[in-house]
Amino acid sequence: RVLLVRTSPFCRHGPSHQLHLMNPLVLSALLAAHRGAGAVARCSLVSPSLARLAMSSTAMVMDPTRWKDRLTDATIYRDGRGPVPVTCVPKGEWTAWLASQPLQTRTWLEALGRNKFKDGEVTAIPSATGGLSEVIMPVEKLSSIWALSALPAVLPAGNTYALRTVGPTEPTDADAAALGWLLGCYDFTFLKTPAASKQQPPRLLWPENCNRALVAATAKATYLCRDLITAPAEHLGPADLEAAARTLAAQHTGTTLRSIIGDALLAENYPMIHAVGRAAAPGREPRLVEFTWGRKDAPRVVLVGKGVTFDTGGLDIKPGAAMLTMKKDMGGAAHVLGLASMAMDAQLDIHLTVLLAVVENSISGNSFRPGDVLVARNGITTEIGNTDAEGRLVLADALVLACEGKPELIIDMATLTGASRVALGADVPSIFSNNDALALELQNLSANVEDQLWHLPLWEGYRKQLKSSVADLRNIGAGPYGGAITAALYLSEFVNSKTDLGEAEPAETGGSTAAGPKWLHMDVMAYNTASSPGRPEGGEAMGMRAFFALLAKRYPKASP
Repeated sequence: RVLLVRTSPFCRHGPSHQLHLMNPLVLSALLAAHRGAGAVARCSLVSPSLARLAMSSTAMVMDPTRWKDRLTDATIYRDGRGPVPVTCVPKGEWTAWLASQPLQTRTWLEALGRNKFKDGEVTAIPSATGGLSEVIMPVEKLSSIWALSALPAVLPAGNTYALRTVGPTEPTDADAAALGWLLGCYDFTFLKTPAASKQQPPRLLWPENCNRALVAATAKATYLCRDLITAPAEHLGPADLEAAARTLAAQHTGTTLRSIIGDALLAENYPMIHAVGRAAAPGREPRLVEFTWGRKDAPRVVLVGKGVTFDTGGLDIKPGAAMLTMKKDMGGAAHVLGLASMAMDAQLDIHLTVLLAVVENSISGNSFRPGDVLVARNGITTEIGNTDAEGRLVLADALVLACEGKPELIIDMATLTGASRVALGADVPSIFSNNDALALELQNLSANVEDQLWHLPLWEGYRKQLKSSVADLRNIGAGPYGGAITAALYLSEFVNSKTDLGEAEPAETGGSTAAGPKWLHMDVMAYNTASSPGRPEGGEAMGMRAFFALLAKRYPKASP
């Protein structure tokens, strides 16, 4: 017998190797090892369901702390060598610094045509014996986390490096340098065949006066977020996303976690999550994942994440090109887990609740249909104008639950609309809020931490587009314009539990200061379509550090 065991990529005790069990040659080898060299595998005996299970069993154990060996405290190595200095020279210091260098260095730079300042241009300076003596890097803005993010990809492997800065520095420059280095070290190689031999990648000494705890927490959260989004849907279904939440929760004391799966969602009154996810195959059932952390009398903060592990568009099926990156449609849930990780690592003074609405929007005979009317947890009915506007449906049930705990702040994160990308591009998530002052505070903080967000209005004039002749709401707007705003307006109905759209004239300002919980909604791309230094193609944490800055400012760690 050959026993196939499905392992979540987020199970810490899973295998560290990969078995491609769908490959007939692999099956033959397994049987031959057991029965003898003459054994032959009859692959026709493997049922389609077992074959699917085998394919999804490919072990992919992802560790969001794998960056730890890229920063070190070791200054002397077994061969007696010390670290290679990386000299960062700001633009204002370049001329004086160059004039002060030894003739050999100046001659080398001039021969390469690199004696003029060019931001980010890395030059290796050879030693007299032909080794590596020093690395020179002109830097326009040393305080930027992206200033050094290209270094891990260009520095020679097998060495450890130490930063050396010319001129005055700011207190946070060391944090930016360390984080930028780690963002540049990120890769996603779990599904690639390991190289036969690989040199030790370049390592960096921890910069002096660095806030190591903050850098470590941010790097871990970013790696987690990127890994989750980049993982293919075959390897990251609803159960795997739940496993990732369980792994994170288990790393922190005082957490409690529950999940409501499949038809139990109907019994527990989460009908829209169930409706969107009910067409998925067995083993990929929809679910609501909830965990809590923190002292019970602390300010209550709820994080809500859209976790659509793959989005076909449903019966309103997407064209092939639009479906290629739809593994990323759980990006909101990935951001929520990353933000929760940072908040718990920082021991923020909050009572934290994480809610993940996790589904796969598949196509089957029991898919929900255009024209159906779905009922949310709070009784509001929604006519389905398009099954590809499914994220707001699953978020609606979760937002109603979030309000039931009477929190001070609700944050939801979702890869919700293409309209937000049209408005702001792929790199800048939009934010909406029922409290304009809060949204502007967050926008300002996002600029400070180089994680830009932009506040768009909850324009009441568009709310009438959500009206339906057969239900309380429609899940899409009436026209092709303002889609990010109408999506946010739809979600707002479930934050304030409003059931009457009314006939009053719309307000003349976007957003308001609402009674009840403050609410922030982020509409995010969560994906780099091309690589740049520190930002490889694939899943990306966008806005996560900005939201953490807001939480850290409002709810700092309590004094012992």
